Amino acid sequence: MAAQILTGGKIARAALACAGAVSLSGCGGHSYNWGWYVVSPLDPRGLKNLAFLADGLIATITISVAAIVLSVVVGALLAMAGMAQARAWRWLNRVYVEVFRAVPVLVLLLWVYYGLPVVAGIQFSVMIAGIATLAISDAAFEAEIFRAGIQSVPVGQSEAAKSLGLTRWQTMRLIVLPQAIRKILPALGNQFVYVLKMSSLVSVVGYQELTRRAQELVLIEYRPLEIYTMLVLEYLLLILVVSWLVRRLEARMAQGR
Repeated sequence: MAAQILTGGKIARAALACAGAVSLSGCGGHSYNWGWYVVSPLDPRGLKNLAFLADGLIATITISVAAIVLSVVVGALLAMAGMAQARAWRWLNRVYVEVFRAVPVLVLLLWVYYGLPVVAGIQFSVMIAGIATLAISDAAFEAEIFRAGIQSVPVGQSEAAKSLGLTRWQTMRLIVLPQAIRKILPALGNQFVYVLKMSSLVSVVGYQELTRRAQELVLIEYRPLEIYTMLVLEYLLLILVVSWLVRRLEARMAQGR
């Protein structure tokens, strides 16, 4: 418990230090006239703007969680396909991983949102297009992470399960995957952070997430530096919280082991 409190305190101190550094930067000899009132919780106008940004933060978390859950499932299936005996499944894994690791997320997003209606007559909403794009792109990385984790489990585990009469699927689900997930948890946490950051690209097609809200607020308040600074701090705090939660989960799984 003391370690958890200490870790949480480190996150809070890091966020406060960043905020303090930004505030002090406005106290130098620069001629820029800072207007922190636009994002100050002590000012009614600033409080309203912070509430506006908070709605975008919720949207960012929603789209990121949905995308990471979908990409983990697809990535695990792709990893198992890559280790299947049938050559067609292995080729499916290789083609998918190589193609979607190479295509930039922004390019893929634009193609899914603007290209699919023309090519296939499929029209997605902005949110669905964003989730699908992030999940499709991240699944290629998740597949390689799962493949490495599965291959790190000793072969003797699978052989022992086979001797007990377990099927290949039962062995994978009950024996191999639980051990692999323990080993790849830090990598999965890194991918969640990656998806959180990449979700800002969905603002390009009009999704009202954190970055899009900040852009709209800049057009209203004409205070880009203050608002984008707040945007940086919000992303920083969000990533620090996610990293802390992943470390806690790692520690809990280590205790269980």
